[in-house]
Amino acid sequence: MSNSRISAVFERLKQSGHLAFMPFITAGDPDMATTVAVLKELGQRGVDLVEIGFPYSDPIADGPVIQASYTRALNKKLKVDDIFNGIKSLPTASMPPFVAMVSYALIFRRGVEHFVQQAADAGFAGLIIPDLPADEAEDVAAIAKKHGLDVVQLIAPTTPRERAEKILKASSGFVYCISIAGTTGVRDELPPELTEQLSWLRTQTKLPLAVGFGISKPDQVDHLRPVADGVIVGSAIVRQFEAIGTGKPLSDALQDIGNFAAGLVAATHK
Repeated sequence: MSNSRISAVFERLKQSGHLAFMPFITAGDPDMATTVAVLKELGQRGVDLVEIGFPYSDPIADGPVIQASYTRALNKKLKVDDIFNGIKSLPTASMPPFVAMVSYALIFRRGVEHFVQQAADAGFAGLIIPDLPADEAEDVAAIAKKHGLDVVQLIAPTTPRERAEKILKASSGFVYCISIAGTTGVRDELPPELTEQLSWLRTQTKLPLAVGFGISKPDQVDHLRPVADGVIVGSAIVRQFEAIGTGKPLSDALQDIGNFAAGLVAATHK
């Protein structure tokens, strides 16, 4: 395992028998000042990592809740530089590692070297690039490694095992294990075949396995504890941002988001 900030978090949690909790939020929804405030709140509530979505007009696998948040941010004319500047304003060295969920189109448009340099300078610890196939990610991974960033790969339930083996070789930091076939969103139950897939992945890699898509409740964590190293929760948190744009006081929204995150911190750390 590498000595990246992301790897260090998982290694520390493994030693204490805990899972990692990684909330997802959309950058710039409804504005970057709110994003910065929410990140501070999440840090104070003890989350282990934070996945930060870069709004994009053609989301890859995002369900309606996250798509709507991307649209809200883009309608406010959010720019990539706004995201980097907002993250840079935070004391990232003393906060949970931030992982950017970003379309390769945004990276390519700016230039891979330039984007990765900016991400590193802003304080990001890793990149998730859902529309960059693992067998085309070698150059990006090399540049990211040079700047101390991990490139996290995604594996879906429908990924053939031969393909999954190639994806694992291209991964660093952790493996993003998609729990269901489909888009992100809150679901009541996790599919039983997920356990089988995670158990097989465990035999193929030493990288931590973090499960996302459909996780929304603390009691779902117990089902994942024997086979996963972390959980990623997105839509259940992003939904809370809708109310901010319709007049809910930021202080109330921060408390609600913080309380929700604290419940999942408690579930993953018990």
